[in-house]
Amino acid sequence: MKRIILTLVLALGLLTANAQIDRLSGPRIGFTILTHGSSADFINDRGEDYDENTGSSYWTEDQKMGFISQYGWQWETRFVDNGQVAGLVEWVIVVGGMEQGMFLPAVSSLVGIRTGSGLEAAVGPNLSLSGIGMVFTLGKNFKSGDLNFPVNIAFVPGKSSAWGDGGESTGARISLIVGFNMSK
Repeated sequence: MKRIILTLVLALGLLTANAQIDRLSGPRIGFTILTHGSSADFINDRGEDYDENTGSSYWTEDQKMGFISQYGWQWETRFVDNGQVAGLVEWVIVVGGMEQGMFLPAVSSLVGIRTGSGLEAAVGPNLSLSGIGMVFTLGKNFKSGDLNFPVNIAFVPGKSSAWGDGGESTGARISLIVGFNMSK
């Protein structure tokens, strides 16, 4: 009988501790700024930065940046959860550039931590049309009743292009991604 009571108390304690750190799988939407490089050049070659009145570009060649929207989904799995900190594996799949009639998919696999207060940090590989690189993220979950609003900033450093175009840098990518879900 003592073993049954002890097992129930431990199980209840684990369930209570697990409930302190929210699970944030769900839809994501945001935008990405592409710093000067081959990725920004690809976006800008579509003519959006050209001033028809003056016949010149809004940006000089060394200032060109790109901007794309992002839409996707995040899944997460916990591998550690002690009630104060949860170890996470996250998969984030987004499609960018739809506002420009483009299909720019990206997939990230992240390993990170989330605290009971909603702070999060993660790192992992990112695969996109510009190649593979590392992504670094920081975030915070904001709550309103049972509704979660995770907000993340992601950074992918620029690297030499994977497409053999003379080693030109792809430029860095800086994303702001927000989402929502209901607490379980």
